[in-house]
Amino acid sequence: MNYQNTIASPVSISGKGLHTGQQVTVTLEPAPADSGIQFMRTDIPGCPVVKAIPENVFDTSRGTAIKDGKAEVYTIEHLMAALSGLSLDNILVKMMGPETPILDGSSRVYIELIKEVGIKKLNVPRHFATVKEEITFSIPEQQVELTIKPADHFKMTVNVDYETKVLSKQQAVLNNLEDFYPDVYNCRTFVFLNELQFLIQNNLIRGGDLDNAIVFVDEIPEKAVLKQLAEFFNKKDITVTPDHVLNNITLRHPNEPARHKLLDLIGDLYLLGLPLRAEIVANRPGHFANTSFAKKIKENLVIL
Repeated sequence: MNYQNTIASPVSISGKGLHTGQQVTVTLEPAPADSGIQFMRTDIPGCPVVKAIPENVFDTSRGTAIKDGKAEVYTIEHLMAALSGLSLDNILVKMMGPETPILDGSSRVYIELIKEVGIKKLNVPRHFATVKEEITFSIPEQQVELTIKPADHFKMTVNVDYETKVLSKQQAVLNNLEDFYPDVYNCRTFVFLNELQFLIQNNLIRGGDLDNAIVFVDEIPEKAVLKQLAEFFNKKDITVTPDHVLNNITLRHPNEPARHKLLDLIGDLYLLGLPLRAEIVANRPGHFANTSFAKKIKENLVIL
């Protein structure tokens, strides 16, 4: 029999939120069976709690954000993916700020911290979920389509196509959730240079750093642009590699962008609160599509 899990003891991590730029400390604490994943804003009077459920999603513009009343929590997807990948059912996430730290742009640091303190088995059966029949969510004009069908196992396939010279079609496949670590957990977020410039100009990445994102360069910029970027990120020098990636980073996998999109999807679907036994295929997923898909799945969920 599978049993529910929680973390063996509390563990904390501090860092900057990618979009708010605020320094925040996040503490993962053990939680009782059937309590699910909950976020507590300890910096707000009364320490309000926001449950990680599809109904609480209110913003997906630059990540997945949830709220309950006035309490808001931003950019939860990488932490949620780590909890899903390690089969943690019940966790209280205490936050001294509105946004989880971006860390290295993946789930790696969360996974490593949790593995250090260990996982505690609870003496309550773990439930799984599937769907009654095949369900599809699509945005035809954006070529976005996510499909789930019932199965007696878990499998997820993600296809992306950015239609650029440096990043076009990629696929990532996860045949079982146990392979999240080591196959997906360390895959980082990414951005194109022109998008990065827009975000900087509009003050939308106050906590951005070239250590927490892969930057793809479709058109080689002038040296003055690279110099400005180096100054903004407090780097001595920035160049473009032969692979059209800024030299701040080395890819961990040839298809790291597709694997990161898979990581995000795992995190967003864990808003359902249960591990899935289903086959999922996602073409061009993103946080809006992922969370809309989760809401549609919840309407048709079958508890096993």
